[in-house]
Amino acid sequence: MLRSGSPCAKIGGPVHLKGFLFLATGLLSAGLLLFYNPSIKVAVLLVISIWCFARFYYFAFYVTQNYVDEDYRFAGLSSFSAYAIRQNFGGGRPLVDGRPPKQDDRN
Repeated sequence: MLRSGSPCAKIGGPVHLKGFLFLATGLLSAGLLLFYNPSIKVAVLLVISIWCFARFYYFAFYVTQNYVDEDYRFAGLSSFSAYAIRQNFGGGRPLVDGRPPKQDDRN
């Protein structure tokens, strides 16, 4: 459900169409994969792959934003990748809106 104040609420139709197209493309590609390689092994691996990618996407956005770093907002998977690389290799977070990030009071 889109919130009335969000920018996506103003373009609800195109957003829903985009979601439907992702669903249709995923179903078509999974169906074609199973059509060309009809085996239980391929079906199970496909289900596991889809589940794992969905869980990673959930982790990258919901878990990271709500439990790891509540102040940082990601713009996409490339933004998450850059954030993860900076965090792991000591680069820290970039400026947000021209301001340094909030300092952690736990030090």
